[in-house]
Amino acid sequence: MPIVKCPSCHREVEYTGNEFRPFCSERCKLIDFGAWADEEFRLPTQETELSEEDIDEVEKALSKKES
Repeated sequence: MPIVKCPSCHREVEYTGNEFRPFCSERCKLIDFGAWADEEFRLPTQETELSEEDIDEVEKALSKKES
């Protein structure tokens, strides 16, 4: 059976048959969920400015959908 480390507490736990996988317990699962809910974890993004050409293309696409 594969053994993995719990992402929250890093305890080694069997993966197969574990209802809380990849976590070791419901507690660790809820701690991780709370961290996401509190925005402690964030996915990386790349902010970009839209050019006038980009805006025109979006407007054209939207007007085609509405037709």
